[in-house]
Amino acid sequence: MPDESAQWLFVETVIRRVMADFCYKEIRTPIFEQTSLFARSIGELTDIVTKEMYTFVDRGEESITLRPEGTATTVRAYIQNNLAEQAPLSKVYYLGPMFRQERPQAGRLRQFHQFGAEAIGSVSPTLDVETILLPLEVYRQLGLTETTLKVNSVGCEKCRPKYKQLLKEELRKIQTKLSPESQARIQQNPLRVLDSKDERDQILTASIPLMKDHLCDECKEHFTSVQALLNRLSMKFEVDGRLVRGLDYYTKTAFEITSPQLGSQDALAGGGRYDLLVEELGGKQTPGVGFAAGIERILIALEKLGKVKSQEAGPMVFFVGLDEASREWAFMKCCELRGRGISAELDYLNRSVKAQMRQADRLRAKFVVVIGEQELKSRSAILKNMANGEETPVPFDRLDSVL
Repeated sequence: MPDESAQWLFVETVIRRVMADFCYKEIRTPIFEQTSLFARSIGELTDIVTKEMYTFVDRGEESITLRPEGTATTVRAYIQNNLAEQAPLSKVYYLGPMFRQERPQAGRLRQFHQFGAEAIGSVSPTLDVETILLPLEVYRQLGLTETTLKVNSVGCEKCRPKYKQLLKEELRKIQTKLSPESQARIQQNPLRVLDSKDERDQILTASIPLMKDHLCDECKEHFTSVQALLNRLSMKFEVDGRLVRGLDYYTKTAFEITSPQLGSQDALAGGGRYDLLVEELGGKQTPGVGFAAGIERILIALEKLGKVKSQEAGPMVFFVGLDEASREWAFMKCCELRGRGISAELDYLNRSVKAQMRQADRLRAKFVVVIGEQELKSRSAILKNMANGEETPVPFDRLDSVL
């Protein structure tokens, strides 16, 4: 609704400003893509692909899917448009609706909105840290300062296979006691057992080996560098060995930002490095790192903190007309001012002066000009400042210059 849209516009304006400060450029990808893109990138056995995607066959007998997330479609565009040949490093951001057919609840809708960023082309840990700082800076400027940053390393294609085998062996020892969902994940996606929200699963896996303790030298050095950079920036963070990404193309850094204002569904943003995704989707081997964040969740947190702001501004001037001739003059003047970039409004319902003044106040107009027969004859009117009540006589030909 209009009042809510003004709040969304405020949040989006802050996002775009921060992205510009970090030198990320906007990319606008299609609302739907070929289903195979998401099956390849997200994984055919994941909950998103098997249960949550909006997928249908179009008139051309092609299976297409409403985008459930932004990374895959961005990387597809990166490959298809040969961005690697245009610059060694591409830094882009997106902002828009995503779709997942899941049970609606607070902060989790079937059509939801995300903003996110992808930096493709560098293995530098400084880029991991920059990607973490991006959403945190957005939250800071919006007034969400009570956030928690969790980081982890999910290893790489060199050290993760050996760890996954170890993890499977340990999980099989307790398999029959785990939740049905975790039991199903042991063979295909064992890492996801570690972030199970089931309390019994968490207790049973409390002493399970973690990836962060089984990193190869390269991953260990990268993760150490990320933590060192965060410390040098005086950023508070927690190392959470149970923070995982269930997809094999994710490598090294994984992070999550949470807010206490969101209750059990407390995640504001999540991201990580995906050095294998570009190649997985048919491009050359190219490293990348990114994040995605929910906009509805920002608005929920801001509302609970009483910090919801609106981008909407009232008109610069509201004209109050006393008769038909005055209203006609006011309409012509409004059209003229709008053409010069000055916001102006008037009454279209032929209401009383009192009702028109109330409307000017509701719209938060900065100035009000009352026009009647006498003002039209003298070609002069009183300009009222609605903030302090001051009234100033202004000739018609000087009205533009004082607004």
